[in-house]
Amino acid sequence: MTSQENQVAYARRMHKVIEHIDRHIDQTLELSTLAEVAHFSAFHFHRLFSAWMGETLGDYLRRRRLEMAALRLIGQPGVPVLEIALSVGFGSTEAFARAFKIRFGCTASEWRQGQADRWAAQLAAGRNSNPGQPHRKQDQENSPIPDHHGNSQTDTMEIPMKVKIVQRTAAKIAYLRYIGPYGQPISEFWGETVCPWMETNDLFGRPRYGISHDDPGIASADKCRYDAGVEVPDDFVASGKSFSTTVPGGSYAVTRYAGTGRDIGETWTRLLRDWLPASGMQLDTRPFFEYYPVDAGYDEKTGIFECDLCIPVVPL
Repeated sequence: MTSQENQVAYARRMHKVIEHIDRHIDQTLELSTLAEVAHFSAFHFHRLFSAWMGETLGDYLRRRRLEMAALRLIGQPGVPVLEIALSVGFGSTEAFARAFKIRFGCTASEWRQGQADRWAAQLAAGRNSNPGQPHRKQDQENSPIPDHHGNSQTDTMEIPMKVKIVQRTAAKIAYLRYIGPYGQPISEFWGETVCPWMETNDLFGRPRYGISHDDPGIASADKCRYDAGVEVPDDFVASGKSFSTTVPGGSYAVTRYAGTGRDIGETWTRLLRDWLPASGMQLDTRPFFEYYPVDAGYDEKTGIFECDLCIPVVPL
């Protein structure tokens, strides 16, 4: 194989490992098991992982467990801290408490309450600004949800959010991965990288997905991952710099977004802050994603597009 083909082969193996970690974060993840997932020698895997990811396997596992715990503390407000700790692979509340305090500078309970207080203050401020009328909100600086296209710098008028619970089937996708700050760079990634790849592989006319794996309010910007994907048949074989995976099925809360993308971060925030707590539902471990049906609208003159914002939910 050429040097480029070798790099692609390594990338595919590492993607399998990272995906395996996220989907089995509650389990004991032994180095030998992860090496087997990647089809690498266990003797060399730790060094290969560190070179590829820029951090040791132990540091990566600790970071992902804490970041996922921080998000679950917000999205699963009724779940005890101990259950959250166990759900991300910590064996005891003591070990979790120490690690969480070091990473975030506060206890898990303080983190959960602090986010709830911020959301309540934002909601009250918006409603009090124009009593009796649809309220306005400023740019959400502390939004825990990825803002893929950048927040609006002006006020936006809110209308009641329409959300439905949808049972989705699992879907195979081919995707390209972006790593870095969310916002305008992701729009550029779609336009400059993804669309040419879709054209080359005759993938237009299929449902598309934008999958956010990390929370920019929790993870550092340079480690945030976003997959731009297209639904493909089961027998599709990824080639070049593309990868393939399965988007999990199950229950999702879905709201339709229509706009230029400037305020999409606010819509994600409203879905979690305003709708979720009153819904009788809570988040589970599947990723959030944007879903672009084949018939989703797009106006080239205005730049207004449509997509469904999907969050995975289960009953409280």
